[in-house]
Amino acid sequence: MDAAFRATVLEIMDLYTRAPAPHEQIWSLDEKTSLQPRTRSAANLPARPGNVPILVEHEYERKGALQLFAAFNTQTGKVIGLLRRRKRQVEFIELLDAIDEQAADDVTEIHIVCDNISIHKGKRVQAWLAKHTRFRMHFTPVHCSWMNQVEQWFSILQRKRLTAPNFADLDALEERLLAFIDEWNVHAHPFNWTTKSFD
Repeated sequence: MDAAFRATVLEIMDLYTRAPAPHEQIWSLDEKTSLQPRTRSAANLPARPGNVPILVEHEYERKGALQLFAAFNTQTGKVIGLLRRRKRQVEFIELLDAIDEQAADDVTEIHIVCDNISIHKGKRVQAWLAKHTRFRMHFTPVHCSWMNQVEQWFSILQRKRLTAPNFADLDALEERLLAFIDEWNVHAHPFNWTTKSFD
């Protein structure tokens, strides 16, 4: 196994499996991109008894797209979500700002797990991090998105709300996504990762 790859895996495993100190928070961040309302040209038929599949009309109107910037707190399961029209460093920094604002002053280390795409490592982000010294970035290895716990939450969101994304417009889609985040946070729970998850 490549030594650098192994070191990165062990670093992230440590964040997910050890008991964090009172002064630490651990957040998993990523974007779910190009979320489209996809208003169907014919209404979906409702589910029927007896496990009969829902029929979905595959023709739809394009009405723009949203980008969901999400942060999953690996200790509590709480989610911070921002919906934006574009995916840039500016929007990623907005998410970092939201994490910074909710963290009490006695939280002196905020660990961020995210992947290696350019908007997570660009000059604007680096300048922001230089001014927010309690943040520690941890990048997953290339092609290892499974190490990012927010991806597990995205999977739940996909199954619960986006399997057949038939929404009137972007506003309706945004309202539904934000409502799901609010509902999730009422009953939020962390995901139980162990060293076996990485083995």
